[in-house]
Amino acid sequence: MIQIYHNPRCGKSRNCLAMLDDSGQDHEIIKYLEQPPTYIELVSLLKKLNMKPLQLVRQKEKIWIQNFKNKTMTDDEIIQAMISNPILIERPIVIKEGKAIIGRDLDKLTAFI
Repeated sequence: MIQIYHNPRCGKSRNCLAMLDDSGQDHEIIKYLEQPPTYIELVSLLKKLNMKPLQLVRQKEKIWIQNFKNKTMTDDEIIQAMISNPILIERPIVIKEGKAIIGRDLDKLTAFI
């Protein structure tokens, strides 16, 4: 089953979810702002995305700029920052068959699903 890490307030995330709805494929919606991923889930997600933690951070978010920008942080510290502040996690994330992508580009999403 396809999973989507979704933020209903984000237009890109809503567009991605609409595409999944239209595809007719079963999918699970994970509202990650309400239920943030655990450390283990986020590490697993990063592996599926083939990304380093900093690549998954929304670095223009106010929380990042005010609290973390220009600080030297380990990968674990960045992961903890995303868990404590899930708004920092890039969205939407779509998972299928052990792989994941950031679903902002609908053409890439179409090819992925």
